[in-house]
Amino acid sequence: MNDDILQPWVEEILASKKYRDLHIPPETVTALLASEFERLGKIKPAVKSAKQKLHNIVAAYLGDPDYEQAIQWMTTRLPQSSPQEEQAMCEQLLSHHASTRERLPHLREFYETIFAITGKPSVILDLACGLHPFGLPWMDLPRTIEYHAYDLHLPRIELIQTYFSDRYPHSQAHHQDILLDIPAGPADVAFLFKETHRMEKRAKDSNLPLWQQLSVDWLVVSLPAVSLNQQHDLREGHRKLVNNLLEKTGHNWQQSVAEVHGEMLFFLQKT
Repeated sequence: MNDDILQPWVEEILASKKYRDLHIPPETVTALLASEFERLGKIKPAVKSAKQKLHNIVAAYLGDPDYEQAIQWMTTRLPQSSPQEEQAMCEQLLSHHASTRERLPHLREFYETIFAITGKPSVILDLACGLHPFGLPWMDLPRTIEYHAYDLHLPRIELIQTYFSDRYPHSQAHHQDILLDIPAGPADVAFLFKETHRMEKRAKDSNLPLWQQLSVDWLVVSLPAVSLNQQHDLREGHRKLVNNLLEKTGHNWQQSVAEVHGEMLFFLQKT
């Protein structure tokens, strides 16, 4: 279906109460709707299915801070804050989202495990980052780090950029759909934390172009070892997911796997 025909439906979804304040890139919704229309052949079922997939992509149900309040708070308090106060501010922000809240008790161990394998990076790509960049105080990286954070959620990106501008001047937050606009710049490490399985729900094998085209020394993929309600072991299924994707990329990869308190870490290196 022509994008011009889809446009009114895209505008309707983006203008809805659920999404109008998030400023999701229109191309994300257009691609979703076009894919679902091609699959289903009728516009109304396609709109319904696209909305369901968008709900999973945005994942507002996992939690968010009050972004306007957080930006004001960070703008007024961060410039005068000590490293301890900065860490406390970041910890409070991380606690708002289920994915990063789970990591809080062992953040330092989490990053020590990663950098013991990848080495300390100078350039990081944080893909579909969520609130994860507020983990920087636990990474023990210099303020000169070049940290690129990518997310669909504009208020989140604006908050992260506020933080970067004060504390990490060489870093940048990007309002970008990484599956439609794959980051092109080289980096030492790319993080893809707790997103690979959700991207596959958006579209099967949607990770493949991203993994193939990233120009990085290391891709670190994390996936939950157990379900959010702690009732289902996901290890075997997620190992199969990663291995199947690696096989389909057509590249040779070195892979190692670690686990930190219920979060599986796949260290992928192209050879």
